[in-house]
Amino acid sequence: MSGTANSRLSGSAPVSAGHRQPRPLAIARWLLAVAGLILFMVLVGGITRLTESGLSITEWKPVTGAIPPLTQADWQAEFALYKQSSQYALMNQGMTLAAFKHIFFWEYAHRLLGRLIGLAYALPMLWFFARGAVPRGYGLRLLALLVLGGAQGAVGWFMVKSGLTARVNVEPAMLAAHLGMALLLLGAVVWTAWDMLVLARRPDAPRVRLTIGGGAVLAILFLQLLLGALVAGLRAGAVSSTWPLMNDHFVPQGIAWWGSFWLTITSDPFLVHFLHRWWAWVALIALVLTAKALRRQGALALSSVLLGVVLFQIMLGIATVVTMVALPFAALHQLVGALLFAVAVAGAHRLAQASR
Repeated sequence: MSGTANSRLSGSAPVSAGHRQPRPLAIARWLLAVAGLILFMVLVGGITRLTESGLSITEWKPVTGAIPPLTQADWQAEFALYKQSSQYALMNQGMTLAAFKHIFFWEYAHRLLGRLIGLAYALPMLWFFARGAVPRGYGLRLLALLVLGGAQGAVGWFMVKSGLTARVNVEPAMLAAHLGMALLLLGAVVWTAWDMLVLARRPDAPRVRLTIGGGAVLAILFLQLLLGALVAGLRAGAVSSTWPLMNDHFVPQGIAWWGSFWLTITSDPFLVHFLHRWWAWVALIALVLTAKALRRQGALALSSVLLGVVLFQIMLGIATVVTMVALPFAALHQLVGALLFAVAVAGAHRLAQASR
């Protein structure tokens, strides 16, 4: 019996060799892999900050910068550029070449990983477009995610540039913007991956729109993570090593008015630490309510993961405080914060889908 007759008996249309068919499940797997790389990028970025390595590379070379120094002369030239920075003059005067190589490694790894994520996104995306595998209506979104990723790299450079003036670190507000862009990119990638998973099960499924409640929960969590970035940028974790009170006070002593709300919130370590510490409980309540809503919708696994990650994140935050920002706890705290945002986005998507 011919292939055409077989297709008639099975009730399906004949498929030609050159037929182009959407592949939402493959796209979902690819996007989730990209999300994993972004999470790894957040971890490396946290270590880069904690080791004061972010200003070790004073130039932005998107293409040629992928090649590290290969000879002793190359290392000396790179070190000479760093010696012109204010961080070297004010904090690392007399640093050895060996010590410079250590901080250079983390900043180089962070930038190289950004380039790899760009390739890991752009090349498969082009392949899916060429194969006609992108579902209708999602082409522009995939291109927008690529642009957002490029913008994140540009914001990263402006952040570094902000620390190459008369400072020993980057502007805290720029650090928060850099992390905020990474979280927006991560959230958009995860949301789109969940869209693809829905389409893989139901090709005729309507587009899922974020609900007001889901958006409010994500906004609360996003603000908490931005406050965490400001804490990191201001080294505010070191102003108190006690919990739950801050140096035996609910409202810590030492908060000062810097002339405007914006300047105060981006400059006062006591205030930022206080806000980050107590806004966490608002985020916890919002996420617990989200987990309960997911459980009511039958998403038991996602509900349990969300609860587990948020509780782990709070324990990491406490450990970071009482250990005076020990690198393992602080770096893991940043990673799990980004992971929590990704899981919360997945939860918001599931609840938005149920609302339809």
